[in-house]
Amino acid sequence: MRQWIALSLLWMSALLLPVSASAACNSPIKFGALTWESGQFTSGVLRHIVEDGYGCTIEEVPGAGPALDTALSQNDIQVIGEQWVGRSPIMEKAIEQNKVAIIGDTLKGGATQGWYVPRYVLEENPGLRSYQDLPKYTELFKDPEDPGRSRFMNCPSGWTCEIFNTRLLKTTGLDSLFNNAHPGTGAALDAEIASAFEQHKPLLFYYWQPTGLMAKYDLAPLEFPAYEDACWQNLLLADGKMDCVSGFPVSPLGIAVSTPFIESNPELAAVFEKVQFTSDELNGAILEMSESKRTGDEQAMVFLRDNPEVWQAWLSDEAATKLGLSSTGAISTEATASSINASALASSFPSWSLETPLNNALANVVQNYGDVFRTISTMALTYLLLPIERLLTVIPPWLIIAFVTVLGWFGVRKIWFALACGAGLFLIGAFGLWGALIDTLALLIVSVLVTVVIGIPIGIAMSGSKLLRKIVTPVLDIMQTMPSFVYLIPVLMLFGIGKVPALFATVIYALPPLIRLTTLGITQVNHEMVEAGRSFGSTHLQLLLWIKLPQALPSIMAGINQAVMMSLAMVVLASMIGAPGLGEDVLQSIQTLNIGQGLQAGTAIVIVAIIIDRITQAFGQGKRTRQKTIEAGRRPIG
Repeated sequence: MRQWIALSLLWMSALLLPVSASAACNSPIKFGALTWESGQFTSGVLRHIVEDGYGCTIEEVPGAGPALDTALSQNDIQVIGEQWVGRSPIMEKAIEQNKVAIIGDTLKGGATQGWYVPRYVLEENPGLRSYQDLPKYTELFKDPEDPGRSRFMNCPSGWTCEIFNTRLLKTTGLDSLFNNAHPGTGAALDAEIASAFEQHKPLLFYYWQPTGLMAKYDLAPLEFPAYEDACWQNLLLADGKMDCVSGFPVSPLGIAVSTPFIESNPELAAVFEKVQFTSDELNGAILEMSESKRTGDEQAMVFLRDNPEVWQAWLSDEAATKLGLSSTGAISTEATASSINASALASSFPSWSLETPLNNALANVVQNYGDVFRTISTMALTYLLLPIERLLTVIPPWLIIAFVTVLGWFGVRKIWFALACGAGLFLIGAFGLWGALIDTLALLIVSVLVTVVIGIPIGIAMSGSKLLRKIVTPVLDIMQTMPSFVYLIPVLMLFGIGKVPALFATVIYALPPLIRLTTLGITQVNHEMVEAGRSFGSTHLQLLLWIKLPQALPSIMAGINQAVMMSLAMVVLASMIGAPGLGEDVLQSIQTLNIGQGLQAGTAIVIVAIIIDRITQAFGQGKRTRQKTIEAGRRPIG
């Protein structure tokens, strides 16, 4: 009887109690983990609302833009916190198929975009106001990699804006004057812009808002004709045929959700419809997030705490209470306790962070010595990279294929390998990647030459000095273990975007094994042979040239082999900082989910790696071992 009474009371209380906001979701909600700051901030605000206000479980799924768009259309994720309306063909197709919906208007007035220059460029050049004025000011925007032409900084490869910017260059006729430079990543583009402002240099580039950089620097847009939808839709097509010029549309920003999410969570969908920021609020939040080194979630909590008058219009009183914020914007006890625990944990250690001093030091170096580093960059381009690139471009492809085929036979002495080398290079050309191969080979050749010129003398010096080995070895350890991305931004700021920072990054990565193996080879030379040379009156230089280096040659060649292979491994990373080549196709395929393009470019890199590896290994063998290889190659089969 007591059990029946208890069950009845429980049933009645369930009927009488108001429906809880936590009933808004019945299963975990998957958010796309966005990589840009405005998306991270907006997603953070939405996550706090959904998680704390409505008691839902949130999961974040990382991925590039096209990958997340595809996942949303398949309901593998349910929410993308910031979507630029009309910018993604994948999303547009999913909307037509009623798999996805864009709800809300998260940025009042919409997001703007365009071609920009620093404000001081317009002030110093009063005649420059429109894109039509650019032919008269080409000297301002000279391309350091091609001094005879100017440079326009496009957005990263694979982004939708890359297509219409490329088309605009063509339809305006500016492609005959301006090179279309691709920074590879958004961070590389930001670094180039920041470097230009720090040095008070002119720069022509595409940019957009909302962004923190837009709030930090005074960017001036160039004038374009009024927006024309038919023209713009054609400019979005890489193979579009219309020869027209249109201004940039104002893109509404919304929240992309899967259709099943709306059906399962109508209450949350209604909240998303109301979420909106002004441009000052969003740009300011992004800038504060960047300068304070906060995550999107942390900045979202700060915004929710400091701006209750904004979000209160979005939520019900019940959801606001569950969110942990009162009408005055005070953080809940639970959130406060979490903040106190985090502060207590941080206070357990002294504050020795070098972040701010290092950033200030880099800014000072760029401001005061930027011209010096740009001069070094120009010299590296003029006397190293560009001559080799032009030479490889002038040589007919069939001659390069024949040369590599013959070289492969001399190295390995196997006819099948020589033919495979030629066939592999022919296949790369058939894939339409010969130009990218030339760019990669030019960077590879210069990187290896610089590595050899620096690495072998250091290795020789270390072999004769224990003190030098103790000093240099830890430096080599740091060079090998430090992630390359750490020094990419300083290199970009100092040398500019493109081939030169890629060259320096590659040399830093490839130098340690050559130095180590050179030192190892010389120190392991038979002591009796060295003593015999000394007994015949040989000087230190003669001992080095006629005894130590010949005996250490296999080890040195192994170091060169490793340097070459590690340099080749950097081609994709080099594309992320604006260096053209096979890596650019790989990066573009990742950002556009073009599996065929990625497999072709990846196969080309594998072919080049195998050819270089086998040939350098063969020529790196000792004299006796190499003679055995040659004799083995002469033996008849069977």
